[in-house]
Amino acid sequence: MENSLKQIADRLRRAKSVAIFSHMNPDGDAIGSALALSRALESLGVTTQVCVESDLPSNLQFVEGLEKITKKPSSAYDLLVCVDCSEAQRLGALSEEFFFAKRKKIDTVCIDHHVSNHGFCTYDFVQTCAANCMHIATLIAYMGAPFDKKTAEYLLLGLLTDSGNFSHDDVDEACFLLGAKLVKAGADICKLNYELFKKQPKQRAKLFGKVMGGIRYYHEGKFAAIVISKQLMDECGADPSMTEGFVDFPLNVDGVEVAASLMEYKKGQWKISLRTKTYAEANKIAGVYGGGGHVRAAGCMLFGDVEEALDKLSYTVYQYLE
Repeated sequence: MENSLKQIADRLRRAKSVAIFSHMNPDGDAIGSALALSRALESLGVTTQVCVESDLPSNLQFVEGLEKITKKPSSAYDLLVCVDCSEAQRLGALSEEFFFAKRKKIDTVCIDHHVSNHGFCTYDFVQTCAANCMHIATLIAYMGAPFDKKTAEYLLLGLLTDSGNFSHDDVDEACFLLGAKLVKAGADICKLNYELFKKQPKQRAKLFGKVMGGIRYYHEGKFAAIVISKQLMDECGADPSMTEGFVDFPLNVDGVEVAASLMEYKKGQWKISLRTKTYAEANKIAGVYGGGGHVRAAGCMLFGDVEEALDKLSYTVYQYLE
């Protein structure tokens, strides 16, 4: 059942201990949503635990409070909240804990912005927007929690990450107004911009050059793909988190409508990141392979060797090109 953020705020205020989960391989919006909600709840006297099953990405190590995040709950809780997560399976290993909570009749809450989310909790609020942190900001206001500098920086982290620094086509007036509110509350937008979009280690710069030198084009240049193999990452001394944003480069090539990044997750398994420019819907392309996400940004997994994965993806993308 779809619920309002006011209803969810009321349920959160009645909780004594809350576990906050987000999706595996978290990005800035996932971490920002979780930490901002945790901070707001604790200011109201609610105990929280923030859990993500994956190691935290190296490009977000600058964020204060990451030490609060663990891979599983260490104590009991009477409410479980999933943020920025479109389905239980996206929780990774934490999905077992989620289904355990459901069996124990513990209320679950989902606050999300992915178009592919059809609701999987006791309380669901799912509306598409530029970043899930927009929903968390509204929720915090309904909860009556203080809006301090650190909370504002967590929220701006998510807003900048998922809006592409206010550049995606789902950025609207509400997105800009929230950004202004967060800066007024003390969030350092210059620092966040540098850490998220400009700063990079030499290993990333080396990997970027090698990957972009191998862009492949299909369908008269409307589809561009890059391949990031484990061997190439090892040669450059890079890790998967350093590939954040790589897929945006081929998308910006003139004439490209769909861009894809194929990152080797393990032998024979490829993590696909999709971006589209004007009319093709990334979530529908990803949905063919059981993935999902947003209209302009989505992801899925493909199996097989790299050429097999590219052939499958190229064929599918062609179906969604005008």
